[in-house]
Amino acid sequence: MFRITLILLPIVATTLMGMAVIAVLSMDMQAGWQPIAIASAAGFLLAIPISWLVGRKIVAKTGLGG
Repeated sequence: MFRITLILLPIVATTLMGMAVIAVLSMDMQAGWQPIAIASAAGFLLAIPISWLVGRKIVAKTGLGG
């Protein structure tokens, strides 16, 4: 399951980080790069448990990677 999680992590992380950065940019903040960096880091950290949960569900459905 760990390998499936590692395969899913770049896909999920890129998606969540992009969504968070777009949300920050659409708020038209004039604070500089800090809100963008924080949003990106938060998206990455949120992607770790989500990738693990999706990987666990894939393993449960298919029986692969046990």
